[in-house]
This record gives sequence, structure tokens and C-alpha cells, in this order.
Amino acid sequence: MKLAIPKPFTFQSGKRAVLLLHGFTGNSADVRMIGRFLEKNGYTSHAPHYKGHAVPPEELVKTGPEDWWMDVVEGYNHLLDIGYEEIAVCGLSLGGVFALKLGYTKPIKGIISMCAPMSMEDETTMYNGVVEYARGFKKFEGKSAEVIEEEIEVFKQTPMNTLNALRDLVQDVRSHIDHIYAPTFIVQARLDNMIDTNSANIIFDSVETDEKQIKWYEESGHVITLDQEKEQLHKDILSFLERLDWTV
Repeated sequence: MKLAIPKPFTFQSGKRAVLLLHGFTGNSADVRMIGRFLEKNGYTSHAPHYKGHAVPPEELVKTGPEDWWMDVVEGYNHLLDIGYEEIAVCGLSLGGVFALKLGYTKPIKGIISMCAPMSMEDETTMYNGVVEYARGFKKFEGKSAEVIEEEIEVFKQTPMNTLNALRDLVQDVRSHIDHIYAPTFIVQARLDNMIDTNSANIIFDSVETDEKQIKWYEESGHVITLDQEKEQLHKDILSFLERLDWTV
């Protein structure tokens, strides 16, 4: 049986809205549990997909951060279009980078940045992550191990210009986060082996807002939204959102 690929979602519940942003090579499933939790607690959420994500990996490498940023802005505008004037943003990994970028380019009520990189010195880790994503997607499609490995060898010959563009994006956002004045909650998994965990300290030290907090989750890895401390994470996110100065 072929499994269904996750789709973007909008869970409407209350008058307060949260834009949920997934990670690089991820999809809306990364943040779906947060969305359902927020829905139960009176918050509307919307999670878009970036171009080239939740589709065959050969499509991913044809896209880049400019495409994905357009999808983030479209997600933000979608919430405006359906009547939400005050929007908070919560993003994982690349989604956390985009959450920070929204913080200095759009009116944002609050920012939750989860395991967001502020440097990309080790492109090997990112490259291996893309290859593993490709392998996992092909397995998801029901292909045999032999066919998968044949296709992976072809895929490895594809230019990975996306990674260079991704590094440039991270550097650019890092150079602008001192323009962030919205309340900010920085979430970092202690067992994160995908990024330099000192990124969390860089964000905390750089954002201009006085309303900022950082929390380390000692038992979690990079995809913290799906890890064993996810229920505590949900509570912490809700607590942060509840303290924001909403007018509704």
C-alpha cells in the first residue's frame, strides 16, 4: 500500500494565528502535532510546504531559498487573507531561520525559533542529509532496495547548488537578526547533531528584543517536534504565546 504524502494544513480554532514552518527536506508533518495542540488551546495555525519539498528529491535540488521564502510569505499572507491580523511564527530548523527573517521583515507578534542554524560550515552533513532524504523518499514510494541504490547513485551526480544558496541565506539572516524587536523564544535540542548548537546562543545574544528566552531540551535531537520531549515543548510554546500582547 502506497502511503499518502503529508499536505499543508490550516487548523482554524481561535482569533490568534500561528504560522508553522517545517525544516529543510521536511514537510508539514514536522509541525502537525504542534498545530493540533494549538488548535485544542484556541489558536489557529497554518503550515505551508516549500517548493520542492514533500515531492521526489530530484525536484528539491531544482529549488532554493528564494522559492521557499516566497512560500513562507504566501503562508503569512494566507493567514491575513482569512482574517488574522496578528500572527506569531514558529519554525523548525530552516523554518526557524525563516521565522527570524519574518521577524525583521513583517509585523510579527512573537517568534519561536527551534533548532535554527546560524552557520553552515559543515556542508557534508547537509549533503548527507539530502541523500538520506532521497533514499527515504524512494523507500516511501515503495521502490526496491536495488532500484533505490541505482537511483541514489544517479542523484549524487546532481549539482547541489541548493546547499550553497542555503548557506548564504543563513549568513544573511544572521546579519540581520539584530533588527528583531518582537518577543522571541529560542528552542534548542541538546542532542542536535545536525547544526552547531551554539547557534541558539548567537540568536539569543543578537536579537534586540528584551522579551527573549532560551530553553535547552536535554533529551532531544534536531527534529525536536517529533522527539521525546515534544509534550513539554508544546506546553512551553503555549506558555510563550499566552504571554504575548494580543489584542484579541
